[in-house]
Amino acid sequence: MAPRVVAVEADGGSRGNPGPAGYGAVVLDPETGEVLAERSESLGTTTNNVAEYQGLIAGLTAAAELGAAEVDVRMDSKLVVEQMCGRWQIKHPGLRPLAAQAAGLVGRFTAVRFTWIPRDENRHADALANAAMDAAAGRPTSARTTGQPPATSATGSDPATVPASWEPRPTFTATRLILVRHGETEYTEQRRYSGRGDVPLSERGRAQAGATGARVAALAPSVAAVLSSPLSRCTATAAAIAAALGGDVPVRTEDDLIECDFGAWEGRTFAEVRQQWPGEMDAWLASPRIAPPDGESFTHVAERAHRVTAGLLTAYPGETVVVVSHVSPIKLMLRDALAAGDGFLHRLFLDAAGISVLDMWPDGGVAVRTVNDTAHLAAL
Repeated sequence: MAPRVVAVEADGGSRGNPGPAGYGAVVLDPETGEVLAERSESLGTTTNNVAEYQGLIAGLTAAAELGAAEVDVRMDSKLVVEQMCGRWQIKHPGLRPLAAQAAGLVGRFTAVRFTWIPRDENRHADALANAAMDAAAGRPTSARTTGQPPATSATGSDPATVPASWEPRPTFTATRLILVRHGETEYTEQRRYSGRGDVPLSERGRAQAGATGARVAALAPSVAAVLSSPLSRCTATAAAIAAALGGDVPVRTEDDLIECDFGAWEGRTFAEVRQQWPGEMDAWLASPRIAPPDGESFTHVAERAHRVTAGLLTAYPGETVVVVSHVSPIKLMLRDALAAGDGFLHRLFLDAAGISVLDMWPDGGVAVRTVNDTAHLAAL
């Protein structure tokens, strides 16, 4: 039986980049150093980076098969480590499906930690990878003992060129977020700023919540989770959606989904704020870093919204999640998904009970499918 925490050391390379390639991976008990599993494979002709990702995938797969809960991944590929940690973009399309496959495996564990190590500390995996490369090249011994050039590593400026004959093997499913603004309240109808005040749904808002539940159930009969702002106008809307989904999906509140704190502007109309705080209003409209008096900036709300989306991508890979929130967090999620400028925040209108849908892939890819769909409210 494998320990709860295991170490995975992985490596890959090619002789020529692209050239005869292979990978090696080893799963170790981090306390005793005992080898729990080894994996290696020749890959034919491909690049260093492809081989290194394949080594990572093989190591994570072996750790999962052993039943490990946590994994410490150690690799001498700076590129793979930085990309898996989300600090470097995955620009080459040939690597994206491999990174997505690795990210899907990461989601199967309680925790996965990535660490870069020097190549001389990755000797076991390196030896397995070199044996696989020898086999790919049709040589019985490692190139290091036959006068051939050593396999190059992705720790430098490997362009990750993928030959035309190589095609991604798996097809990956995005994590789909169905973003729902809560139904109407008294403040919504009167066009008043409604932030942290717990204003309940109006009668019309409750009807909207029911119609939204039916629409969400039609869009996504299989939903992994329903998340909601803790304010009652959202939890009531989320409860109606969960009921329409059959009642098997619990509603979980998430504090980061709460509306922006509008401070002194709470409960006031735009005209009232413009009259009493003209300078502050101009500054607020000009920059997301400016907060209303005694309130919260959109920049801070964006940080909260980003935590939510990043967490959902990790927790629910390839699944559908319903997120019930307010205007500001949803606008900021859509702004980031569309790579839009800050002016987007004051130009997009989101109706009460409007639905927006976006898909997110582990490699950073995003597709916005729908923005502010209100067709389900037409009969109300």
